[in-house]
Amino acid sequence: MTRGILRIFLGAAPGVGKTYSMLEEGHVQAAAGVDVVAGIVLDHGREPTRAQLAGLETLPTRHLSYRGADFTELDVAALLARKPALALVDEYAHSNIPGAGNAKRWQDVEELLAAGINVYSTVNVQHLASLGDVVETITGVRQQETVPDDVVRRADQIELVDIPPELLRQRLSTGHIYAADKVDAALANYFRLGNLTALRELALLWLADRVEEGVAAYRESHGIAASWPTRERVVVGLPGGPEGEVLLRRAARILSRVSGGELLAVHVPRSDGVAGDAPSALEGQRQLVTDLGGTYHSVGGEDTARALLDFAGNAGATQIVIGSSRRKPRLGFLFSPGVGARVVRGAGDMDVHMVPHPLSASGGPPRSRGQLNRKRVVAGFVLAVALPVLVQLGTGSLSLQTTMVIQLAGAIAVALVGGLWPAVLAAVWGSLLLNFYSAPPVGNLTINDPENLLVLSVFLLVTVAVALAVDQSARRSRDALQAGAEAATLSELARGILASRDTVQVFLEQLRDHFGMRSVVLFGSTGTGSPPGWRVAASVGEDPPQNPGQADTVEEVSGHWMLGLSGRILPARDRRLLSAFGAHLLALEQRETLSETQRENQQLSQDNNIRTSVLRAVSHDLRTPLAGIKLAVSSLRQTDVSFSPEDEAELLATIEHYSDRMDALVGNLLDMSRLSAQMVSPVVGPVTWQEVLPAALHGVPTERIRRELPHNMPAIEADPGLLERVIANIVENAVKYAPDSEIVVVGSIGGSGSATINGRPASELRVVDHGKGVPAAEVMAMFKPFQRLDDVSYGPQGGTGVGLGLAVAKGFTEIMGGVLEAVETPGGGLTMIIRLPLSTGIARTL
Repeated sequence: MTRGILRIFLGAAPGVGKTYSMLEEGHVQAAAGVDVVAGIVLDHGREPTRAQLAGLETLPTRHLSYRGADFTELDVAALLARKPALALVDEYAHSNIPGAGNAKRWQDVEELLAAGINVYSTVNVQHLASLGDVVETITGVRQQETVPDDVVRRADQIELVDIPPELLRQRLSTGHIYAADKVDAALANYFRLGNLTALRELALLWLADRVEEGVAAYRESHGIAASWPTRERVVVGLPGGPEGEVLLRRAARILSRVSGGELLAVHVPRSDGVAGDAPSALEGQRQLVTDLGGTYHSVGGEDTARALLDFAGNAGATQIVIGSSRRKPRLGFLFSPGVGARVVRGAGDMDVHMVPHPLSASGGPPRSRGQLNRKRVVAGFVLAVALPVLVQLGTGSLSLQTTMVIQLAGAIAVALVGGLWPAVLAAVWGSLLLNFYSAPPVGNLTINDPENLLVLSVFLLVTVAVALAVDQSARRSRDALQAGAEAATLSELARGILASRDTVQVFLEQLRDHFGMRSVVLFGSTGTGSPPGWRVAASVGEDPPQNPGQADTVEEVSGHWMLGLSGRILPARDRRLLSAFGAHLLALEQRETLSETQRENQQLSQDNNIRTSVLRAVSHDLRTPLAGIKLAVSSLRQTDVSFSPEDEAELLATIEHYSDRMDALVGNLLDMSRLSAQMVSPVVGPVTWQEVLPAALHGVPTERIRRELPHNMPAIEADPGLLERVIANIVENAVKYAPDSEIVVVGSIGGSGSATINGRPASELRVVDHGKGVPAAEVMAMFKPFQRLDDVSYGPQGGTGVGLGLAVAKGFTEIMGGVLEAVETPGGGLTMIIRLPLSTGIARTL
């Protein structure tokens, strides 16, 4: 079955018109004869959006209840049964309510696409997983509903719905986005002009990356090798010494002149015989690259300039920054251009910045220690042909023995330059010239004297022996240098692993960079079938293979893991290094497994401590109300005793009182269990303190409470049910431990000027008592589970409860994005402060 097409309408903020544009395009498709069905569309009370929905077939949604509230979810089964050509599914990043099926709506969409149904959907940039921390920094709002970037990037089409921030604020002011009572709070918080401008830039940059991926795919499919400078990318060639820091800072200054640039630092481990790299310098530069917002890469290659140029070309670089020595160039520079000169010559349309530095040595030629390369071999053959002729011409009047010694010296020189075969050619060619021009009879190749034949034979054998020795030395030198380069690469990998800095994804990216591959995949065994199947555990690069059979190079890491590389077949000399990569990858995987096991063990230990504390507390605190209830019930059931109406009422009140105590105890135990298991999912939205207080203070004697809340307090962002439990627990704690004090509940906005949360304006509710208070050293312990004031010497005696009230209150407050803290009341006592951010007018599930 052909997979459906996914089109996503991307927006920078709520209200830009994503849903409206999706519906508008749905009408266009319906007018063209396409079977269009609206699976779920949320108008958020916006009349233009609701009007746009008219005329389109709308599928009934599912209605589910969760924690006492009703929710509307997409009916995937009904939509699959209806099977339209095009389905409109709003809010791609939405988290489904437990019991709805899939955890996320994008997973619902995947089912529709797999069934061959085309889907239009919407998403805001703040819901992209990679931008969550950035959006939180800008707006102060942490988005819990996110969708993985790679899921969105897989969409066949992404359309940006964009309007200027000023127009969006004007639309908000006129009531086209939120109700009139929420407009002021939204304009002062989430919809500030700076916030909207930054979010718009994020959306444009993210979409630019998506477009650039399409450009790269187009270039690859059409065989276009030339770089298309769609964005500034600066590649810094790190030579391995302290001068790399200067190069990085220069590149950062270059990028500071443009917006949206990218910094890539690349190091090619030396394989040319130059002194080894400085590991400490490279480690510092790696950290500096991260601090500058760039990425660090290590690539392999015998030719530093070629490896650097290949990396820059594959990365789409527009500029290259390399070092240039201020020292006088050696004479060898006249015959062999240095790395900098070769980079300039091969850079094509990329700009090259040569940064002089006293410590830099990259501007000169590489000093080779016996390594034979193609240039030396070619030069050796040229000398093998020309040098014997020049020697023969220059020694025309000398004796045969003298000429032979000079020819032998020339052949040795050829061996030193070009190795075995050029030296053999020089020996054979030189012996022929000696025989023709110097050995009697002169002018032909005939040898009359056996002694001359012996001399010529010895000359040939000595020359070949010297050539063999030089060639063997060059091969061993090349192997040693390659081993050194591999050791340097593995050293960098080991440092990353030991520093707990690299993840599997980063490690695969390093492997891809080093070998210059198109993509690298880590396959994990499914453990089923014969032969066993493989799944993609992690991948980097473009068009990764889906199974080992599709990869160009395969390396088995262990019985359960396998590496697949796509792009070219690795030669045998690189397979050894690939095996070492695999060993490091296995170590990294084991480290992550151990870390996960450690986290699970810590959680189990914490859970066991909680269970022990629960059993210890419950054994006492549940027994007390049960004993009271049993005593009252047993008294009422006695047939031989007649109780007055007043006594019966008192006994029934005792049963009710102890039942309420048990209900509160069990409720706190369940809440603490949910918090420790991370099973609390608050649904936050606009709510006022005045709306929550009546239910929270139910059961508290009215003469003990005094409320001082301004009537015009704006809405805060909270879950009403959780907030009610927070206030109830705090007030109950104050009533219990300050029995002779009036409890004052005070509301404020901004308060002392510190009422902000992550830069967002916040509102405070203070619960003030004038009891004995809590010493400052014990304030933090007060919020720990199963901690009661009765457990220490300064508290009142005879308290009840298991010590969970404040722990639950603090957990619920923090999970709603707020803060709960305690300060000393002036004049004595304790003041509990609940601080929550002002509402943006958006209801969402955390």
